[in-house]
Amino acid sequence: MTGYYDLILGLIPLALIGVTGAVSAAGLSLAAAVPVGATVSVLLIGHALFVNGPVDISPESTKVAPTPQTNSAD
Repeated sequence: MTGYYDLILGLIPLALIGVTGAVSAAGLSLAAAVPVGATVSVLLIGHALFVNGPVDISPESTKVAPTPQTNSAD
C-alpha cells in the first residue's frame, strides 16, 4: 500500500524535474528555473518532516516507564 511518505519520495524528483521544465518552457532561463524547482522540492521535504512528521506508534512506545518511588520516613 502506498503511504504518504512513499508519495513524497516520488514527488521530490518529479517536482524538481517537472517544475523546472514547466518554468523553463514558460520562458524563464534554465538557470532561473532550477532554483524554482528545487524550492518546490524543499517545501515537500519540509512538509514531510515538520508539518506531517513521522511518528513512532509501536506498542513499545506507548508503555509508561514506572516512576521511582521514594520511601519517606514518618
